[in-house]
Amino acid sequence: MQSHSSPSGGARVRWGVIGAAAIAKQHVIPALQRGRYASVVALASRDARRADTTAAQLGIGAAYGSYEALLADPNVDAVYIPLPNHLHVPWSIRALEAGKHVLCEKPIALSAQEAMTLVDAASAHPRLKVMEAFMYRFHPQWQRARALVETGAIGDVRAVHTWFSYFNDDPANVRNSVAAGGGALMDIGCYGVSVARFIFGREPTAVSAARDVDPRFGTDRLTAAVLTFGPAIGTFTCATQLIRHQRVDIVGTTGRIEIAVPFNPPADRPSRIWVQGHAAGGPEEIVLEPCNQYTIQGDLFSAAIMNDSDVPTPMTDAVANMSAIDAVTQSATRGAPTSVQTC
Repeated sequence: MQSHSSPSGGARVRWGVIGAAAIAKQHVIPALQRGRYASVVALASRDARRADTTAAQLGIGAAYGSYEALLADPNVDAVYIPLPNHLHVPWSIRALEAGKHVLCEKPIALSAQEAMTLVDAASAHPRLKVMEAFMYRFHPQWQRARALVETGAIGDVRAVHTWFSYFNDDPANVRNSVAAGGGALMDIGCYGVSVARFIFGREPTAVSAARDVDPRFGTDRLTAAVLTFGPAIGTFTCATQLIRHQRVDIVGTTGRIEIAVPFNPPADRPSRIWVQGHAAGGPEEIVLEPCNQYTIQGDLFSAAIMNDSDVPTPMTDAVANMSAIDAVTQSATRGAPTSVQTC
């Protein structure tokens, strides 16, 4: 890649972070700081003391006690938004209106309709970049898996299954809040939807889903769904009150791909996927060098800003993912198959 300057003339895109969520402190901020094209210059929290403490711990120069103050900072080119789900679209729009590029955590919105309001807002600022932060897609293990599928290494892919679960029954946790857009489907089931769409390279037409709702929180603690992609099927199970586990299996007519740690592979050691072909013998283990998927995501987004090029994942993908999630919710609520509506 050629040498480029940031919109402000520096060597890197200057990032501000809106919110001091754990994912930001533990993963995304350190990853951006290790990036080639990113520099984290500001952090905001509604608790000024928390902002000061977090910024000091992470070596960030500016700390703000309000999100508005960070958006008013002329030294910030782009913002990363790790806020609770119900705040994703409102603060993404506020950031665009303040002239900032936006990388927002998944799921991008509470519904496809809400996601479209962000698309409409972004259309008024065509020079600004907006992207949903599905970081897993940029990890080499997923790039390799998709390339294997596209080259026919496992034949005609007919099934993709995703399992993702953890245990969290803390009533104070935002993931257990209906008002904040919590629940298993929104927090981690969105990966199951995204994975199937990513591997099949097309959109589902219908969904059949079931769920179990926690009587205390009103959020789904277990959701399973079948997504129909013509002759192919994507299935997923997600849960917030089961033992921690994750895995993806991609199965074709002549082979299969197994991804053991699909969504948060450790950045400090190699990743492994297994490919089983039609030939006799056990699966081939593919070992991939250690990397940080958050750093890759941050650099790709920063490069798009610096080059004024398209972001890796357009907002049309984010809206389509929400459309499928909407259908999962509707099917589970009605207890009947539901078609996927496109926006």
